[in-house]
Amino acid sequence: MIITRTPYRISFFGGGTDYPAWYLENGGAVLSTSINKYCYVTCRFLPPFFEHRLRVVWSRIELVNRSSEIVHPSVRETLRFLGIEEGVEIHHDGDLPGQSGMGSSSAFTVGLLHALRELQGERTDQEALAKDSIEIERHHIGETVGSQDQVSVAHGGLNRIDFMRSGEFSVNPVNLPYSRVVELSSHLMLFYTGMKRISSDVASSYARDFSSQETLLRTIREHVDQGVAIIASGSDISNFGELLHEAWRKKRELSDMVSSPDIDSIYEKVRSAGAIGGKLLGAGGGGFFLVFAPPSTHQRIRKELRGFVSVPFEMEKTGSQIIFSNRE
Repeated sequence: MIITRTPYRISFFGGGTDYPAWYLENGGAVLSTSINKYCYVTCRFLPPFFEHRLRVVWSRIELVNRSSEIVHPSVRETLRFLGIEEGVEIHHDGDLPGQSGMGSSSAFTVGLLHALRELQGERTDQEALAKDSIEIERHHIGETVGSQDQVSVAHGGLNRIDFMRSGEFSVNPVNLPYSRVVELSSHLMLFYTGMKRISSDVASSYARDFSSQETLLRTIREHVDQGVAIIASGSDISNFGELLHEAWRKKRELSDMVSSPDIDSIYEKVRSAGAIGGKLLGAGGGGFFLVFAPPSTHQRIRKELRGFVSVPFEMEKTGSQIIFSNRE
């Protein structure tokens, strides 16, 4: 039996420039961090005592005999990608709900790929996990997704991730003094709106024709440089919040599916309660909302958003890990 633990992620700046349709022509970059909320995947070879050969447990239970019969797209295509013919059982558990902007789909694919490779007796590194997960999601499942989530959750940590026109990427850790990490973390709040959405559907509304968004995407890309400079320089941390505010305003211009009247109302409430900035995480449309606010305003903001789930979290740096391995 193999168990993997893969973190979810928070993206601060640069989202949209991590789509191949953009960065293969222009280059792209994001600033993101993994957090201490995780996706767990358990895998084992299935003993030959059952009527089924494959058992997949997620929000439903699938008992089938061929991988082509599996409904879960990531499980089906990852088994195909690895050429696994043996009977297996796969079980998924997550600390946070899916379709919520936390990179949950990519965390699952990375964690599953990691577990199945270990089950086959193959060790893999973080770069290979990210690259193969991007391949599976984009070209085998056929989803309209960017490339930042797979890289962020495979590697873990607070990173600037650059996407080159060659198709390669580089992961550059943003190493901050502990006191600066504490200061940044103390200003961040996370709320679950309860509004689920399919990120690829939202992304499709703006990812098919980036040529018309060139000026906007170049500005979004510049926010990465500015964000890194703010947190690395020791300047007033509130500048990071102001930049988040500006970045959210720009992201809303990508498509009318990125936000909604309900989301705009939430943001107006937290700003009125003292927040400096914030944003919907992921492609947009719903899910988790990140708030940047001075600690002195947190109680007031929680009261204002008492109808939503407040999720305490910390930044983490482990990335996807094998936390149990016994292939016998």
